[in-house]
Amino acid sequence: MKAKEDMIESPLISVIIPVYNGERYIVEAIESVITQKYKNIEIIVINDGSTDRTEEILNSYKNVKHLYQSKQGAPSARNTGIKFSTGELIAFLDADDLWTKDKLEIQTSIFKTLPDLDMVFGHVKQFYSPELKASQRERIYMIADSMPGYLPGTMLVKKRSFFRVGLFNSKFKIGEFIDWYSRAVDYGLKSCLASEVLLKRRIHDSNTGITERDSRKDYLRILKTSLDRRRSAEIKERN
Repeated sequence: MKAKEDMIESPLISVIIPVYNGERYIVEAIESVITQKYKNIEIIVINDGSTDRTEEILNSYKNVKHLYQSKQGAPSARNTGIKFSTGELIAFLDADDLWTKDKLEIQTSIFKTLPDLDMVFGHVKQFYSPELKASQRERIYMIADSMPGYLPGTMLVKKRSFFRVGLFNSKFKIGEFIDWYSRAVDYGLKSCLASEVLLKRRIHDSNTGITERDSRKDYLRILKTSLDRRRSAEIKERN
């Protein structure tokens, strides 16, 4: 009876990790999930066409589900992971970032206190990856203080609430989460921001913001899509 009650109090969380050529960091990312104080989790790693040792590393984890797909980008990889998930709650982690040990425990506690919430976010703190040389660090700006993190890596969301909004838009190479969150706000999803640092975001020379600089026009497309959607909703309300 006690075990059944514990399962009700501790819903299964599906943790989805997209990875592309992540042999340098994927172990640390996975371990930051395995060592969570909250234990009722399933880990789903989507190998998005890696050509390095990523698949070999994933094969060494018996309790980690992993799927391979041809390279389609992080939004598509996250969507694939969502489709294979079985948890009541969904969390995301990029393959180069780390969670603090009490990340999921803090967020599930907030859900218990505020059961009407759809999603819980937290603060993020950035750090320079140890292999970066001093000359590289000087070229990459990093905010040293913790800050509110409305990012995939800080979010814990109810699965049914996620599907009210829909999957990530895979046509965007960057900014797909901004697009999703904008839709979530328009749909009226309720969120909360935890005061604690829940995510440690790694700064290195292969961050998407650096490698996909040419895709920054996606931000303008996302903004236009959001404005068009809100104007359309306002017109419907007036009519």
